[in-house]
Amino acid sequence: MRFMMLYKPGRETTTPPTQQEMADMGRFIEEMAASGVLIATDGLQHSSKGARVRIEGGKFTVTDGPFTETKELVAGYAIVQARSKQEAVELAKRFLTVVGEGESEIRLMHDVPAFDSTAEPGKPGERQTAGTGANR
Repeated sequence: MRFMMLYKPGRETTTPPTQQEMADMGRFIEEMAASGVLIATDGLQHSSKGARVRIEGGKFTVTDGPFTETKELVAGYAIVQARSKQEAVELAKRFLTVVGEGESEIRLMHDVPAFDSTAEPGKPGERQTAGTGANR
């Protein structure tokens, strides 16, 4: 099963992580990748470099960052291949131990990706799953 894990730190800072924090996260990411659990992960830059786009009543509203409500602010994500939701929860606990605070929202993804960049163009329905850890 694939899970999307969204990291919400509960605050936003412009202070970059320390070398030790980067090393600790690097080891955790390497471990997850080596075990075949990690499909993708990345951190997000400060909300001042982003925007929110909303449609309501057929009209668009674009709000440039920074965003004042930091409780729901997403600072990073990971897509993991886990045997169960409980295994994904355990991975989230390990991640939160490395970062020290915040929360991780875990969401089960659909069985078949909506887009597969490895699929041959023009052949819908013939999706490749190489590299997704489907054998876990």
